[in-house]
Amino acid sequence: MTIHIKVNNAMHSIDEVHADTPLLWYLRDELKLTGTKFGCGGGHCGACTVHVDGEQMRSCSVKVKNVSGRNITTIEGLSETPDKLHPVQQAWLEVDVPQCGYCQAGQIMAASSLLAKNAAPSEDDIKHNMTNICRCGTYPRIKKAINLAAEYLAKEV
Repeated sequence: MTIHIKVNNAMHSIDEVHADTPLLWYLRDELKLTGTKFGCGGGHCGACTVHVDGEQMRSCSVKVKNVSGRNITTIEGLSETPDKLHPVQQAWLEVDVPQCGYCQAGQIMAASSLLAKNAAPSEDDIKHNMTNICRCGTYPRIKKAINLAAEYLAKEV
């Protein structure tokens, strides 16, 4: 069985990997896209967050067979070009969000998904939609960066 997926705008045919393999391991081991991190393996922490057809998903709990024919975006594919960061990535840098940085790719992917759906989230919206875990506790900076990114996105419109 061959599975076809589009990752960061590049088509891939999967026939060497078992269909029940978690998407996370296909991305990291086969495509060498190591920005997506392994955290808990149960879809709880969010370190492995990617976009599947624009929706945030925890790639450790999604099997490759379940993303056949779909578009996947990882942290490596979020920005338009290496020279033009996504507004969330730019805000993350300006606010200096990361401490250890391990969870930050997943946090950025979750935040960009939130802002794609809700360009001006309230504090309550951020609290309810940002469920990724940051063991360093950078939540106040994450919230500040999301608000800054929302300002950037409002200026682009």
